[in-house]
Amino acid sequence: MRHLLRRLLFYAVALWVAITVNFFIPRLAPGDPASAFIGKILRAGGRVDPGQLAAIRQMLGVDTTDPLWVQYFKYLGELLHGRFGVSVTYFPASVTEIIGSGIMWTIGLGLVSVIIGCVVGWAIGILLAWKRGSVLDTLLAPGMTFLYGIPYFWLALLLLYIFGATLHWFPLNQGYDVINTIPGWNADFILSVIQHGILPAGTIVIASLAGWMLLMRNTMIATLSEDYVLMAEAKGLRQGRVLFAYAARNALLPNLTNFAIALGFIVAGQLLTEYVFSYPGIGFYLLQGVASLDYALVQSIFLIITVAVLGANFLAEMLYTVLDPRVRQEGTA
Repeated sequence: MRHLLRRLLFYAVALWVAITVNFFIPRLAPGDPASAFIGKILRAGGRVDPGQLAAIRQMLGVDTTDPLWVQYFKYLGELLHGRFGVSVTYFPASVTEIIGSGIMWTIGLGLVSVIIGCVVGWAIGILLAWKRGSVLDTLLAPGMTFLYGIPYFWLALLLLYIFGATLHWFPLNQGYDVINTIPGWNADFILSVIQHGILPAGTIVIASLAGWMLLMRNTMIATLSEDYVLMAEAKGLRQGRVLFAYAARNALLPNLTNFAIALGFIVAGQLLTEYVFSYPGIGFYLLQGVASLDYALVQSIFLIITVAVLGANFLAEMLYTVLDPRVRQEGTA
């Protein structure tokens, strides 16, 4: 119990620090969303008088007549009441509406990609560890390591060029066919979503596959040298039982905690991939908001990323504590 309270306190402080940094960094940068919004009005031929300017600054939460510390406490109050402001980029839509329209796309794409990547990576890692030193291990392990070093965005552009622009096998952008399909639980929409998601999901899977494989391979090699595995082999048990019931089962422990952490990085880990494919997730909206100096949208998305990462790390710690009694003993010592 004491260990749990210490970790909760740590993550609460970390969240407060992240929120504070999230507030101050945009305001220390040159420019503000009100100026960007007014510039859009002026370019469209409109006019803004001083009264309208003050109202716009108030609406967008960048009223510079208040000291910075007053703005900070107002910002905390708005967060506590669940009010994230109005988006400059997609005015007059609220930030809540924008995030609500993109979060499910991000979670769906990321969740499918992480599950496929980790399951396939674990399977390959188990096989290579069991066949370590073989031709398959000698060729596949370095090849997967090479894939691990390829940046997400470069791989995304490569897949987009080959399978989208050249071969025309998959769509180039968007999350579904916005012209010929109607969003809903119908076959045309679901098939369109799957078709549009193959390239973005494939990019994430390929880029992360080697990490899952290498972690499982190294963990399996260490586990295969444990006494209980050697005893199982000496007893003459079937190789399949030794591999899965004794070695792979125990090697999954550190991999499960990494899987929990990976779930938290779903939002943060695919920003550039969503941008390359113009995929309607919050990563795409985040980059649009940065370009438009959209404080409210950028801060809210960063807050979601922060909460997701901290929550995933906390989940991983608790999971490891439950699965490994030694951690509980260390926490109470």
